[in-house]
Amino acid sequence: MNRIDQLFFLMHMQVHRYIFLPKTFAGLISLQFLQQALNSFGYPAVAFFVMIESSGIPFPGETMLLLASFYAAAVNHSLSLPLIIGSAAAGAIIGDNLGYSVGYTGGRKIVQRYGRYVFLKPRDLERAEKFFARHGDKTVFLGRFVAILRAWAAFLAGINHMRWTTFLIYNAAGGILWATIFGLLGYFAGRIFHNNFAQVQHLAGTLSLLLGIGIVVIVAIIIAIVLLRRKRFPHAPSQ
Repeated sequence: MNRIDQLFFLMHMQVHRYIFLPKTFAGLISLQFLQQALNSFGYPAVAFFVMIESSGIPFPGETMLLLASFYAAAVNHSLSLPLIIGSAAAGAIIGDNLGYSVGYTGGRKIVQRYGRYVFLKPRDLERAEKFFARHGDKTVFLGRFVAILRAWAAFLAGINHMRWTTFLIYNAAGGILWATIFGLLGYFAGRIFHNNFAQVQHLAGTLSLLLGIGIVVIVAIIIAIVLLRRKRFPHAPSQ
């Protein structure tokens, strides 16, 4: 896969984030249901929702993290922000390892048989595998901040038989950083917006969009620099 194809793959995944995800099962779960789960089960609900999303199933894990941290600031002060962040990070790490295991043991057969139902074609899988072979560690880490990659990165890492210890290091680092950033976002936004959780969701969505665009822009800049370098120094060794 050349660098243009790599950029195409990232942009393709971003398009899926805004076209496909809102139509998935995650969009069918109401905010009231999340509130009831949080009130009934507390921290385990945060860990569970994040774990399900991270394992590869479209689920409102990030929304549950935002809601819990928002509640800790504006509604239920008995909830502890550090425990919310810890629960989300644990759910992310466990869920990603589940997704990795599924991808490692039978991911290719699953995609070949059921991929068409989620608009994932065999050629998309081939692009993803080639991309992962070169940039798997960065994708696992940064993918935590992009919705479609958050659900698929671990699965793709497993399909590509990425070394588990490498996967775990980048997966854990990304999961902890993501849980911290969005937990703090929900908490401090709750202090500002009080009962307006929709505003918090909008803010988080904007942040996710900017992060996704930023990743694509950075990759595009790197590709442009490499292409210019090759044009000026055609006999230079490729990276």
